[in-house]
Amino acid sequence: MDLQQILPIVAGIASFVVALGIVAWITKQPSGTKEMMDISNAVKVGAAAFLRREMKIIIPIAIALSLIIGYFIGFSNGLAFAVGATLSAVAGLISLKITVKAAVRAAHLSSSGLGKTFAMAFRGGATVGLAVPAMALLAITGLYMVYPNPITIAGVGIGASLIALFIRIGGGIFTKAADMGADLVGKVEANIPEDDPRNPATIADNVGDNVGDAAGMGSDVYESYIVTILASLLIAALIGAPEIFMYPILIGTSGMIASIIGIVIIRSSNITDVMKPLNLSFYVSATIAIILNFIFTYYFLGQTAIAYALFATTVIGVILVPVIQKITDRYTNYKYKPVQDIVESAKWGYASLTLMGIIKGMQSTGPFMIALIVAIIISFSVASNAAPEGTDPILYGIFGTSLTAMAMLSLAGIVLSIDAFGPIADNAGGIVEMTGMGEENRKVTDEIDAVGNTTKAVTKGFAIASAGLAALAMIQAFQFEAAHIFEGVLELNYGLTNVTVIVGLLVGGLIPFIITGQLINGVSRAAGKMVDEVRRQFKSDAGILAGTSKPDYAKCVDIATAASIKELWKPAIIAIISPIILGILLGPTAVAGLLMGAVVTGIPLAYHLANTGGAWDNAKKLVEMQGNKGTEIHKVAVVGDIIGDPYKDTAGPALNTVIKLLNTIAIVFVSAFIAILAL
Repeated sequence: MDLQQILPIVAGIASFVVALGIVAWITKQPSGTKEMMDISNAVKVGAAAFLRREMKIIIPIAIALSLIIGYFIGFSNGLAFAVGATLSAVAGLISLKITVKAAVRAAHLSSSGLGKTFAMAFRGGATVGLAVPAMALLAITGLYMVYPNPITIAGVGIGASLIALFIRIGGGIFTKAADMGADLVGKVEANIPEDDPRNPATIADNVGDNVGDAAGMGSDVYESYIVTILASLLIAALIGAPEIFMYPILIGTSGMIASIIGIVIIRSSNITDVMKPLNLSFYVSATIAIILNFIFTYYFLGQTAIAYALFATTVIGVILVPVIQKITDRYTNYKYKPVQDIVESAKWGYASLTLMGIIKGMQSTGPFMIALIVAIIISFSVASNAAPEGTDPILYGIFGTSLTAMAMLSLAGIVLSIDAFGPIADNAGGIVEMTGMGEENRKVTDEIDAVGNTTKAVTKGFAIASAGLAALAMIQAFQFEAAHIFEGVLELNYGLTNVTVIVGLLVGGLIPFIITGQLINGVSRAAGKMVDEVRRQFKSDAGILAGTSKPDYAKCVDIATAASIKELWKPAIIAIISPIILGILLGPTAVAGLLMGAVVTGIPLAYHLANTGGAWDNAKKLVEMQGNKGTEIHKVAVVGDIIGDPYKDTAGPALNTVIKLLNTIAIVFVSAFIAILAL
């Protein structure tokens, strides 16, 4: 092994070592009273039951697909699929176990003030942030060292995307069905506080926070990392310059090292504003990543025009992260006018608040898309203009854009750390409420939870942007790969004069809307079952609301589990078979149109859904912070939050995974299209 191969392996192992050290520290902290541990154990058992039932379905499918891909496409792709799928599931499992463990300890520390509670929540999230990208970096590095041609390991992207989609959709439906059921009957009808132990859906709601926000996001970021680095490797292989083959992996290495440093500098003392240490951690990581990217570029690529140009594209990617963070923060944080306008609109009722939330979410897509467009134009121009003489400047331009996406994802460690503390804080607040620890404790967890709502929205924007940039590179890789495979067999015309391209664009543009509708409808049906169950328990046992009887929490967990697994199939099947069927019927030009159409509609739609839901959530938080709990305005804000739940935590996050899954399936199965078209 040379130094370029050693560095990512060392960085991945170091990340795991630091993560294990943090886990050891978390485990040593006091876990609280027996009552607190009983609640935590109930959440852990419920979450484990959900994943266990989901895996009983997913594992046989994954094994079958691995064998099919290995037999028809090639052994290396079958093996890569198995690796991608397995580690995606492991990423979700790690995220789940750590967040449950940290949440009860954060609840216990809420009596010690904001600083220690925040430190526990952040370090719990940091464990996820360190372990998940490290797995992705080690997996892709190991596969690439064994199979240096990235097209032969593209199956790793399908495996990662498919399992992430299952966990994202299943977890998203579970969490929002439980959340909506708990809120509609508990807060709106029974007028009892959120996370009140009298609410039968409370434990299911807390389980949902872990399987949706923790396990789902862990798998999502792992999959984003894998697909983005794979896109860069595919373009590098098409360029054919050996000196750049390992460059995308080195960018991931620099971000990994930078994230470790950014995480360990966080301290718990003298914290009055939670966002300040989070921002400091990120900016330190970003600065170190840029410095390391320059060092790696200088050392491994030399002092050439293209080397400096490629480095410049990585700087654009790092800068894009705080730009997206600022845009998302502006439209989802209760400190700013968009959310305040939503709160103001609550005075005029449900319709007014709903419309205002949709308006603000739609408006947020403008600056987001402008930021993406500027990043694409600059990265493409810089790299293409510096392309060495005699090479294809278009390929270098695409490579530059893919490196911008890779530089973004290289900071996944610190971004996921900042995100993952959100569900920990949310669960900690639930434990505080259910054990009656007091209003001061709840204020501490609420303050962290409110910030967590914003950081979760930021991470969704981060994942959506990286999906868009990576998809553009994957589309180009698909076209070049198709041109190579179909050379001498079929003349490929990707222009808008080709009717198959137009058909593909329309089909691809439709897919995000169909899947969004299915997901929100799935949440609605599952939530309906949850509402019926909570009402049944309140009606059949008056002692529950009186506080003399204990609700049947397990029944609600079981309902959410069964409903979520039932509802996840249709969206997953559409994402898997659409490019294959279109490719067989109309050929690769139609598939290229489908991939582009899905990006054009899916990226802004996903961002709109994420921000609209985040804004409604924090509007409710602001109403509560203003002392309006239990008022008519609060009820209106709660309904807005309920509507936003499937937006931000189910449909929105699923779309970026759908977009990447479409692309990786197209890349892997492009060779299969020729068999049919040749008949």
